[in-house]
Amino acid sequence: MIKIITDSTADIDLEYAKQLNIEIIPLKVIIDGKEYKDRVDLQPDQFYDLLANSEVLPTTSQPAPQEFLNFFEEAKRNGDSVIVMTLSSTISGTYQSANIAKDLAEYDDIYVIDSLATTQMLRLLVLKAVSLREIGQNVKDIVHMLEEYKHKIRIVAFVDTLEYLYKGGRLSKTAAAAGTLLKFKPIIGLKEGHLEMFAKARGTQKATAKIIELIHEDGEIDLDEPICIGYTGNDDGLDKFEQTLREEFGFGEVLHGCVGPVIGTHAGPGARLITYISKSEK
Repeated sequence: MIKIITDSTADIDLEYAKQLNIEIIPLKVIIDGKEYKDRVDLQPDQFYDLLANSEVLPTTSQPAPQEFLNFFEEAKRNGDSVIVMTLSSTISGTYQSANIAKDLAEYDDIYVIDSLATTQMLRLLVLKAVSLREIGQNVKDIVHMLEEYKHKIRIVAFVDTLEYLYKGGRLSKTAAAAGTLLKFKPIIGLKEGHLEMFAKARGTQKATAKIIELIHEDGEIDLDEPICIGYTGNDDGLDKFEQTLREEFGFGEVLHGCVGPVIGTHAGPGARLITYISKSEK
């Protein structure tokens, strides 16, 4: 049997995880000195309420190796294979924790993948793993395919406010103040695991147009693979964002998802994003 494990930054809720037959290891979120387990003690909507009322930016911490080790030892006893997909190693030490646990388990049939991703990107990688397991692929083939697939996953988002990027040290005070005054929305994404600012645009409409332009520059969306439209905070106006992208790219059904605390802390509420599989492997 192949066990699939990911962490809570994949933004998969626990009921959905049960349906997919996967395990989720939670990261911890510290807000005003109080520690919560992501999506166990703290749901995304509660997090954004706390974020709005917190004087200082929340922090997050990786799971301890022991949390992975519990699953690894059970798999070892049962003779199961294990595939672990963690958020990008440039964002968190979760990947390192999983590898420490693998060494402690002394069991060769554990494969730890640095997804170079987080939030809905990681979710799409997990869904790919589940679909490959369902069609009966063996563990080594699945791992090989996931290592290739992860380089095709894209995320592009615009952020509603510069305040949280400034608080988190991603923007200078001057840039944040100037941007806020001019109603600039930064367009951000992940490139090979690193959070980057791709562009900025004035207002929601221009930010959406800029996202469309960036997607075209990157190459074609693979419409045979899942697409996810996501948000931080609440989903007001998400349908308009989705409709504009749908008209441009001609995709059908999409997945929806709320971004959890790890990325939500830096993006703040009101961000809109699209995650998709590119036909190019830049």
